[in-house]
Amino acid sequence: MTAHRPFDEHSPSFEDRADFENADRGFIASLNPCVIKNARGKTVWNNDEHNYVNQQRCPTTVNPMLWRQAQLLSKQGLYKLTPSIYQVRGFDISHITFVEGQSGIIVIDPLVSCECAAEALKLYQTYRGVRSIKAIIYSHSHIDHYGGAAGLLPSADQGSAPADIPIIAPEGFMEEAISENVFAGPIMRYRSKHMYGSDLPRSPVGQIGVGLGMGTSRGRTSLLPPTVDIENTGQTLAIDNVRIVFQMVPNTEAPAEMNMYFPDERALLVAECATHGLHNITTLRGALVRDAKAWSRYLDETLMLFCEDAQAEVLFGSHGWPTWGNSEARTFLAQQRDLYGYLHDQTVKQMNEGWNGTEIAERIVLPPNLRRAWHTQDFYGSISHNVKGIYQRYMTWFDGSGENLWKWPPLEEGCRYVRCMGGPEEVLAKAKLFIEEGDLRFAATLLGHLVAAGDQAGNTISTRYQAREMLASVFEQLGFGTENATWRNLYLSQAAELRSDEKSRTQKSLGTMTFPPTLSVEEWFGGLSICIDGNQAGKEKRAIYLDIDVQDIDERWLVILSNGVLTYRRQDARRSSLEGERDLAVNLTKAQLQGILIDGNTKGVRVIRGDIEALEKVLSFAGIGKGKAVNRL
Repeated sequence: MTAHRPFDEHSPSFEDRADFENADRGFIASLNPCVIKNARGKTVWNNDEHNYVNQQRCPTTVNPMLWRQAQLLSKQGLYKLTPSIYQVRGFDISHITFVEGQSGIIVIDPLVSCECAAEALKLYQTYRGVRSIKAIIYSHSHIDHYGGAAGLLPSADQGSAPADIPIIAPEGFMEEAISENVFAGPIMRYRSKHMYGSDLPRSPVGQIGVGLGMGTSRGRTSLLPPTVDIENTGQTLAIDNVRIVFQMVPNTEAPAEMNMYFPDERALLVAECATHGLHNITTLRGALVRDAKAWSRYLDETLMLFCEDAQAEVLFGSHGWPTWGNSEARTFLAQQRDLYGYLHDQTVKQMNEGWNGTEIAERIVLPPNLRRAWHTQDFYGSISHNVKGIYQRYMTWFDGSGENLWKWPPLEEGCRYVRCMGGPEEVLAKAKLFIEEGDLRFAATLLGHLVAAGDQAGNTISTRYQAREMLASVFEQLGFGTENATWRNLYLSQAAELRSDEKSRTQKSLGTMTFPPTLSVEEWFGGLSICIDGNQAGKEKRAIYLDIDVQDIDERWLVILSNGVLTYRRQDARRSSLEGERDLAVNLTKAQLQGILIDGNTKGVRVIRGDIEALEKVLSFAGIGKGKAVNRL
């Protein structure tokens, strides 16, 4: 048994070559070698390491559908979409678009890394000439659509673009861009390595892309704040004689997102709402569950406004490849609309019939027309984990069954399962039996209990090793079989970890909370609050009060540590920072505060009143500075 849906008469046809024709259409030139380095000579992107997908037949270690997807996504170079619209693809997980105006260019979605964006601009200029940048547009609030912006503008200083170059983004962009993944940053970064296969070799037994692109670059990132907000569907801008009509699509693939239509080119950019593969309603790395119903309804609006009414002739996005022809674009968008609508409506229908998320995920089968389309396949998102996400959005994690309300944690549950089955050797024997029968899913369950139990279930060194090796082998086989790139990457990454050491998968170091300068002081304090060791801080007999005056941005904060909880309260500017009983009052700059939160160094802080040790004690409960009480997240 594999993680792949079995082929049948409703599966997409490998004889269908339309995607390859569309992916090659308009090709101008590639970058050879497609290896991008930073100023220190370190490689931040290497598209050539995936060349093997076009140099050999699909091996048994890769699902044939995923192999085909990698062949398409690994294409790189400069492409012409319309007389005025060009894309550079294959320089990152996303694509960068250049729209030529009367005297310059508009740049849309400048990739993850500055080095990759700069190299893409250079390739464009090589074949289209040097043209000044008249505007930069971010389609939405994910880093692969804004991170490389500073690489296009060497003069960008202190994180700002030149005043004469507008940065255009959907309303709410900045809040979403700087807040996503802050609180859950350490665990999300760790799980992202599994989802994207960052540490896996690029090979037929390793990472062969992520289903949406071939991977993410590892260069310098930036965040140039928008200077123009798009607030309403139908809002129109004319930039350098280029007309753009915007459609707001919030809370679809991102909380702040928009599509764009270029009426003079009859070209529609759908950002990431419609891609060549099922997208994520919930992600393996972790994120808020997205609204599948809203996603479907916005796609219908896109179809109506720009394909039925405005008669778009080319449909393209910031991932994948374009679709040409009005009829073809209509079909594509209608099927994408129905894909998300079907998953949502049928999940809720069956939920109301009493089925839980896991059961519904096994029961849902797409209608034949959707099953036959290549762009609806489980390359990035999957029906299985998306259905569970939709269920979670409405019903939380709890499936309604009493036996699942208060389960033991993995270690304790694992010990009990091992004992019930007669000991570690019996678990290994039974797992081997299920492997031989092809039931890899249940074999993984049995072995997962044994690995979670560790040495607390009578395991010897030998049985621990066998359990980890056998589970790694099962994960490997599941990874090799699935058409979903992120499932493959997760299975293979965890297989590698099982073979690398004896650490429990739940005890790995996840890194630290970060305090980047782009965040507000309030967001920094929010990050600090979840670093506090509540058990230790809760032993303090009295609360600690800190007045913190951040003078260069004119913000005054009262920080309170009480009962193991850090509360932060912005003070009215009319109120004296010395008012009331305080353990400490300090004046500092935002940069000084950032330094303190990173390493606990309070040197140079101006103490107005009280003892600096009060601040150091608070920091110690977050594992920061010389008085570290705990390790940080």
